[in-house]
Amino acid sequence: MLVMGLKEPQASRTTEVTLRDSILYSGATDTTKTTVGDLVLGRMASRGKSETGKLRQNMEEQLDRLMQQLQDLEECREELDEEEYEETKRETLEQLNEFNDSLKKILTGDMTLVDELGGMQLAIQAAISQAFKTPEVIRLFAKKQPGQLRTRLAEMDRDVIVGKLSRDMYMQQKMEILTALRKLGEKLTAEDETFLTENATATLSQFEKVTANLGSEDKILALASSGVKPKV
Repeated sequence: MLVMGLKEPQASRTTEVTLRDSILYSGATDTTKTTVGDLVLGRMASRGKSETGKLRQNMEEQLDRLMQQLQDLEECREELDEEEYEETKRETLEQLNEFNDSLKKILTGDMTLVDELGGMQLAIQAAISQAFKTPEVIRLFAKKQPGQLRTRLAEMDRDVIVGKLSRDMYMQQKMEILTALRKLGEKLTAEDETFLTENATATLSQFEKVTANLGSEDKILALASSGVKPKV
């Protein structure tokens, strides 16, 4: 089984290795695989609005690729043995850590970029710590899309009623969406706040604690070296 859009592997490689490689490099070209480090090395001393927009687009493309890897991994989980699954997940989280480190360096001393990309760092940290496990929710969180997050939640409310979504998956994703909305400054209903309080996991609570009241550049940059660590 191959992930759609990828080149056929060499015949000498096993199906498991091929699938794992397909996940790790899904949608990646030579350019996208090297961009994370290049972004830091190629950073301009001063940056106008156009350059900032291009940088944001580049970072979003990198994040989209990594979220696609996580999504592909979950969709192909039954095709991998447990060792392959854990190793692939660990490598993807390591790539997210590298991405986070690069983003931290890019943000240093540039409040314009903190405003533009600070939310993305929160979302990446949520993924690294595994406080958030749903790639699409992480993606919408990073891109500051509260409207789309609310739309997804409404769709989930319908899906769980008709049995298209399991109760456990519904609870997990609702927690992620409501947490993301709160971090984005959206007002939650009293019912939603109660739901968060009653269903918070230890990992999510730690993420909330570490990222509480973030707003200044120093606090956002301090997040990367916080106590929230990957759990794989």
